[in-house]
Amino acid sequence: MIRKALSFILIAVLFLSACQEVDTFTEDEKEAVRSRVKQMLDDYYSAIRTGGMMAEFGYLDNSPEFFWVPPGYSSWISYDSVATVLKANAPAFSSVDNVWDTLRVDPLTREYATYSGTLYTTMTDTAGTVTRVSAIETGVVVKRKDGWKLLRGQTSLLPQDGQ
Repeated sequence: MIRKALSFILIAVLFLSACQEVDTFTEDEKEAVRSRVKQMLDDYYSAIRTGGMMAEFGYLDNSPEFFWVPPGYSSWISYDSVATVLKANAPAFSSVDNVWDTLRVDPLTREYATYSGTLYTTMTDTAGTVTRVSAIETGVVVKRKDGWKLLRGQTSLLPQDGQ
């Protein structure tokens, strides 16, 4: 009886250890993800700088899992709502320039990473009025067949000097 119990325990332990997934996400792979995500975020802002706000669509994940909390919003909005806001506001700006001040990227897997950073934004409307703001942004990115995409996150304005 004891021999059967020990055999059962040994088999159970071997089975469970065989089912454990080995973590093979190496530090080199994490650094590669970190580098690619940082490049995507830089490319994202460069595309907006040269192509306007409508260039954002190339970097947003158009899936049911997407959501964003824009500055001034108290809850998340869907991809369709973000698209509506972008299409309504894009014609009002002749230029938008976002520059990272700080940026941290943390790979979670080969397909997902989080990022957080502070940025400076300079927007010029079609009347020539220039607005400068600082913001903090946190998000999750996902690797799709056509590259890394913004999956979800939020952007909040930071207080300006004297406020």
